[in-house]
Amino acid sequence: MLARRHVLGTAAAAAATGTALIGGTATPAAARATGKDRATGKDHEVLALTHATLVEGSRTTPDQTVLVRGGRIIRSGRSAEVVVPRGARTADLRGKYVIPGLVEAHVHTSGPEEVAAPLFPLTGVTSVREMWGGPVHHEWRQKVTSGRLLGPRWVIAGPLIDGPPTLFTQDTGNPVIEVRDEASARQAVREVKRAGADFVKVYSRLSRPAYLAIADEARRQGIRFAGHCPDSMTIAECSDAGQQTIEHLHALLLATSSKEKEIRRGLEQVRLDPREPSSLARYRSWFRQVHALEYEAVRTYDPARARALFDRLAANGTRVVPTLSVHHTLERPDELPTTQEESKYLPSWMVGEWPGTWKALIGGRTQRDAARIRQIYAHRLRLVGELHRSGVELLAGTDSGTGYLVPGFSLHDELALLAEAGLPAHRVLESATAAPARMLGLQDSRADLVVLDANPLDDIRHTRRIDSVVVAGRYIDRAERGRLLTDVERAAVSSRPPAAATAGALRPCC
Repeated sequence: MLARRHVLGTAAAAAATGTALIGGTATPAAARATGKDRATGKDHEVLALTHATLVEGSRTTPDQTVLVRGGRIIRSGRSAEVVVPRGARTADLRGKYVIPGLVEAHVHTSGPEEVAAPLFPLTGVTSVREMWGGPVHHEWRQKVTSGRLLGPRWVIAGPLIDGPPTLFTQDTGNPVIEVRDEASARQAVREVKRAGADFVKVYSRLSRPAYLAIADEARRQGIRFAGHCPDSMTIAECSDAGQQTIEHLHALLLATSSKEKEIRRGLEQVRLDPREPSSLARYRSWFRQVHALEYEAVRTYDPARARALFDRLAANGTRVVPTLSVHHTLERPDELPTTQEESKYLPSWMVGEWPGTWKALIGGRTQRDAARIRQIYAHRLRLVGELHRSGVELLAGTDSGTGYLVPGFSLHDELALLAEAGLPAHRVLESATAAPARMLGLQDSRADLVVLDANPLDDIRHTRRIDSVVVAGRYIDRAERGRLLTDVERAAVSSRPPAAATAGALRPCC
């Protein structure tokens, strides 16, 4: 009954439908309420989600039943045709809409584990790509895999690899590998791979020789690389070199200007003070210098150059992670929330640092500066729409872990911003389900699902209206989800700041 493989999950058929789900054909074992786990020998209960409406690409399919056992979807189809085994746990989902678990393609997770990890799945985010990995993220991944911690599937980068002087100093508490030449760049790639990272993260201040050495060594080592487009490189060159994703929209503006050559000469003159020990001060300086170039790029936008570049990205399979959320917080500070309901799920010592951090980053802008930066942000939205229409694959990522972006919750805001940029609802969903799943190799039958009270194709903001979630086959119904969120809130209230500076408050855009 599940020849239609584009129903639940993030399978290979997702390429055709956008938000595909996985299933399998009926087997004799599917008629039983339990089955044996080959590793542990323990019984697995069957979960039956009945009479649900499945969101399939740009359409919905009503009255479907999904069977889950051992963390996997074993069958789905019309409710009248799928036999629910005796003794199965059954959830009647009449009037509910089921989408795949969401994937956050750009996160920076910090804080106490009982807060940081559960927030993702409880908000429907069942997989994340950690963009600045450290030992703690590998520890959390092991705990999640073993069932000791509720959390998402983690795909983890190594430390940032940057050139001197790096934008981030050691005040973040997270390691940065600073490379000065080709030899140290190649060594950094090997070091990252040995440490168990899933991919290499490249950053803004890499020199051209160092970047190209990283790209070559990553191919030799069989490891992906992703991250910023360095100031020394063009977007097209990064794409041709095999960079998997381009994060943020800074370099994209510069590359679509009719005066790109002149602007790039200005970019070569961007300087950071190597004596400055503060990451915030270095980033503030970089922002101020780059914003001036970005404004000139907005004034000289060339649609023909943009189309040629976007066609090249699409042909190379280079994905873009716009992170509109962090651009919005930094470039539209007049719209920062004065109160934020979801911030109650984070420790007050983290939330309390946000206003000071933002003042240090963007304070002192003149009215002229602010007006120009608003124009830059509006242009970013237009470029995202153009990227979509040109066939460039977009991935939903927020830079959560930076100020005003609460893990899990912020992804729903990102989806709304992508819709504002001109993506239809089913393509917005694809950017947070099938597209990142394909890239990250998460195309399996693992049961990661989100049950919604309203149809997200009618209004993408309906992804916030979560009834229940399925995380690796574990069904967390509305009541349990409420209890678990209360537990997170309590853990946040009781949390105390670490002795060292917190990295979360010092990440303006990474």
